[in-house]
Amino acid sequence: MSEKKTIGANWDLSSFFPEFNGHEMIAMKKEIADGVKYLQNEASQLKDLSESTAGQWEYFFVEAEALKSKLEHIYCYVYCLGSADSKNEDYSKEISALLKLISEFRKLDVDFQRVLKVTDDAFFSAFINREKLKDVGYQISRVRETARKTMPRELEMLAADLSVDGFHSWSRLYDIISGKLEFHMVMPDGKKVKKPISAWRSLMADADRQVGRAAFEGGNKAWETIEDVCASILNSISGTRFTLYKYRGIEDYLEMPLFQSGITRKTLDAMYKAIKENLDIAREIIRAKTKFMGRDGIWWYEREAPLPLEDSGGYSWEDGVKMVQNAYDRAYPKFGEYFRKLISNNRVESEARAGKRPGAFCYSTSFKNLERIYMTFNQTLSDITTLAHEAGHAFHGSLMHDIRPMARKYPMTIAETASIFSEQIFAQSVLSDDSISDKQKLLMLDTSISDAAVYLLDITVRFEFEKQFHDRRKNGEIAVSDIKKMMVESQKNIMQDILVDGGEDPMFWASKLHFYKTSVSFYNYPYTFGYLFSSAVYSIFKQEGESFLSKYEQFLRHSGNGSVEEIASKFLNINVQDPKFWAETIQGLRKPLNTYKELLANYNPHAGK
Repeated sequence: MSEKKTIGANWDLSSFFPEFNGHEMIAMKKEIADGVKYLQNEASQLKDLSESTAGQWEYFFVEAEALKSKLEHIYCYVYCLGSADSKNEDYSKEISALLKLISEFRKLDVDFQRVLKVTDDAFFSAFINREKLKDVGYQISRVRETARKTMPRELEMLAADLSVDGFHSWSRLYDIISGKLEFHMVMPDGKKVKKPISAWRSLMADADRQVGRAAFEGGNKAWETIEDVCASILNSISGTRFTLYKYRGIEDYLEMPLFQSGITRKTLDAMYKAIKENLDIAREIIRAKTKFMGRDGIWWYEREAPLPLEDSGGYSWEDGVKMVQNAYDRAYPKFGEYFRKLISNNRVESEARAGKRPGAFCYSTSFKNLERIYMTFNQTLSDITTLAHEAGHAFHGSLMHDIRPMARKYPMTIAETASIFSEQIFAQSVLSDDSISDKQKLLMLDTSISDAAVYLLDITVRFEFEKQFHDRRKNGEIAVSDIKKMMVESQKNIMQDILVDGGEDPMFWASKLHFYKTSVSFYNYPYTFGYLFSSAVYSIFKQEGESFLSKYEQFLRHSGNGSVEEIASKFLNINVQDPKFWAETIQGLRKPLNTYKELLANYNPHAGK
């Protein structure tokens, strides 16, 4: 490893706009606002879909598509600014203003749903085959499907208005208070330090377990100071959803999450049937690690921690970029060339500093075909893996540059497939590189196989907790103490003997951003889907070689033009509704698990390179 150089990069957002709220940005906001107002007025007066009105409705759909592309472009820009500087009040105010504009735009959907709801099948089929709509028929079909579960027009308009200062404001409140949160911890040498919450996750995953324990305890004390606020937010988000579900005739709280994920209940049940029947494989991964450390189990906060090997961590940003670049150049040259441009054009924000929101994301916009990656680089192998993960999202976006905006809307299940496939390319590159030391390879395999345990155990805990929370929330608000009990109970049920007695994290419901997403419900299980699906896809890639990549790219390019079941079958010949598919994928972990056990058994800290 090279000497420490830099610990992160700053992105360049000038491709979006030369300056925040400058002339170009203000002009675009006005153009969008005027356009939305015009379409609202015209659509509200237009009669139902017929031969005489089809041309006008076609025009409205196309114009709305163009306006939405620009609106997403501005929102992405401001969200990126606010994530990198969460204390900037101007960015927070602008996000609030944009959400009101988004609410006005969503009122167009109300009229689109109104007309599609009463259109018969034959005429609808003819409508989506019109020249300007035929390549987005699937997305319009989803609007029609949503329309079947809508309230009367005036109530949907009211719901759109209330979403800004009501529903979505809860998520914004969580972003603000979590972004400003700081915590104190006592380092192993006794030194007291104050850290931003964006550094918390990496510190908990430090190879030095004393550092991880100090971070966990200090961080949770900070979360406890806002636990009542977090509980109110969580209750309000869920309560609002239940109210809307009631008036829209939605009885199953999983109906909308499944629709958003582009999968059926049969597919979700098939995946979790296989997981529950094979969960001990994931537990065995943790058992192997704890046996190496001479321990009987882990604390919840240690589930992402690497092996406690001397000198692990301390990677410079340049080290991490080079490792990812080499992986793509060897296994997927087209991806490698894209990644090189991503880095050289300053499209990644990774500097570790106070004031940044926790987490990582990738935004892709259709208006100017821009991708941006956000993360916090704390010099660990896990952070380098995060870079590879987000780069997978960015590459997915780049493959759709020539596809119209409406057809780029793909579900999270497929989004996570692209990102985790990218992670696996990186992991396998490190493991097969002769220039990489045995210790680094062991650490990489540890990261890779521990990720499998996280996706199968951690995410399943989240899924079970969310189901339990929603079942209870139907009957009224849930107290902080009860939320903590549910979280501890879920962790114990899934982790079982690999969790030490008292090693649960009762505050995980508060610290995990994913529970507070208002745009998506049950945000977590798509990660497990993406991990297992991408593992299967990667296995096919290893069998077929480079010729497979063209099929993989077609799968990603068309990810917004069909359900997951349809495109998985069409482009990759995979049946995701078969529990055997998922079971075989999970059982495929046995081979790397055995390799992991062998490396642990043979590890000699004084030998090797």
